[in-house]
Amino acid sequence: MTSLLACFRVVALAVLLLSPCAATPATAAPEGTLTWGLHVTLVSKWLDPADTEAFINPFMVLYAIHDALVKPMPGSDNTPSLAESWTASKDGLSYEFVLRKNAKFHNGDPVTAEDVKFSFDRYKGAGATLLKEKVKDLQVLAPNRVRFVLKEPWPDFMTFYGTSATGAAWIVPKKYVEKVGDDGFKKAPVGAGPYRFVSFTPGVELVMEAFEGYWRKAPAVKRMVFRSMADETTRAAALKAGDVDIVYLLSGPTAEEIKRTSGLRLAAAKPPGVVFLDLPEQWDPKSPWHDRRVRLAAGLAVNRQGYNQAELLGLARITGSIIPSGFDFYWPPPAPVYDPARARALLAEAGYPNGFDAGDFFCDLAFTGPEAVVNDLRAVGLGLKLRPLERAAFMKAFAERKFKNLMYASSAVFGNAATRIESFVVSGGMYVYGSYPDIDGLFREQVSELDRKRREAALHRIQQLVHDKAMFAPLWEPAILIGVGPSVEDAGLGLIAGYPYSAPYEDVRLKGK
Repeated sequence: MTSLLACFRVVALAVLLLSPCAATPATAAPEGTLTWGLHVTLVSKWLDPADTEAFINPFMVLYAIHDALVKPMPGSDNTPSLAESWTASKDGLSYEFVLRKNAKFHNGDPVTAEDVKFSFDRYKGAGATLLKEKVKDLQVLAPNRVRFVLKEPWPDFMTFYGTSATGAAWIVPKKYVEKVGDDGFKKAPVGAGPYRFVSFTPGVELVMEAFEGYWRKAPAVKRMVFRSMADETTRAAALKAGDVDIVYLLSGPTAEEIKRTSGLRLAAAKPPGVVFLDLPEQWDPKSPWHDRRVRLAAGLAVNRQGYNQAELLGLARITGSIIPSGFDFYWPPPAPVYDPARARALLAEAGYPNGFDAGDFFCDLAFTGPEAVVNDLRAVGLGLKLRPLERAAFMKAFAERKFKNLMYASSAVFGNAATRIESFVVSGGMYVYGSYPDIDGLFREQVSELDRKRREAALHRIQQLVHDKAMFAPLWEPAILIGVGPSVEDAGLGLIAGYPYSAPYEDVRLKGK
């Protein structure tokens, strides 16, 4: 079946290998250990698909330990995986999946339709509310066949269910989870992916070994290790020393140093992501951020292109939207400009000629760029204190709506304009602090609209309203700079269009292996 995100293919992930890498055939048996230095703090909730957030990071773990009915893979955003095929009814009210006969969990149990139903019923991550509202019934037709029955036609069902917009399609073993409980499952997960769980030290390290019974192919690498390394210079030093083989999220001088180092190579991935300033106090009449002029001033104050050149080697795309430009139903907004003089004038018009104390500026410790943004905002009179948090704490507080003032946000999961709007813009979204009635109304109208032109018009209008209301200050579509060590033959970068990390893991290879 043709992917619902075919339009995205044109501008999806491009891995720009800045030095060449030849490929050699993988050996029949998995050998060796490959270690990643991660820019994020490993958390136990990523071991359970039920808790998947609207960020791309959990999928680093999901693609290893677990598997989905359908998921983004090389060649398609909706690739049959644990399901060998899927079909949609002509009336758009049902979707039927046929499971693979040879798919099994790491404990030897077969993947069944009951596991599919159980996994969907317990799912509570990103997009769960909308999925549960739209799905009328999930029918187990046979041990290897399930049918989703919708309350009404929903053209985005496979976008929400079968891409990384959510983790709802990732399957866990019902019998095992019921035996050990949710907490027990996070301590010792059993999945159906290419790698089985060995050990986990929260915030430090995850160790996995190849599952040679994986239905697609036996992995080429015997052992995989994920290590949390929050500091960029620490990651780079570990790569140069040979302590790790691949490191994510380098920037500026550090990336240039890796590029110059003999035996190492630098790659750049362009995920379907946007970095933006989230302004959660705009709905509070007592807050300065309630004034649209103040929100506009924040956007004008940031030197986006200066940061892009200095830290991302000029590879980022400057944007005025929180919707990635490659997404289906994307509306191109006016290009953002850097105008600190106009920013100061708008603050003065709003009653803040000398600026004001803007309080805390919250960001993920792993993100690059918040220091530069804070400096730009301070330069126009917005007094801010940078408050970096570890990834787990940042995302938890974001979802629990505990942030005030400003935050430095980002998302790089797959989807289309509607999936990103659902998570960050409209009432009930996982990361929504407030919403506007006109936008909420348009979103409800387009959800079940089968006429593509009408739906596109509604989604374009929503994006235009988001822009006109200055709900966010979009910054850039980032480039993810990645360092690769000399022992790696194929790091698996760029195999899945739009995915910024290594995958599929069973295709990753070490040299001579």
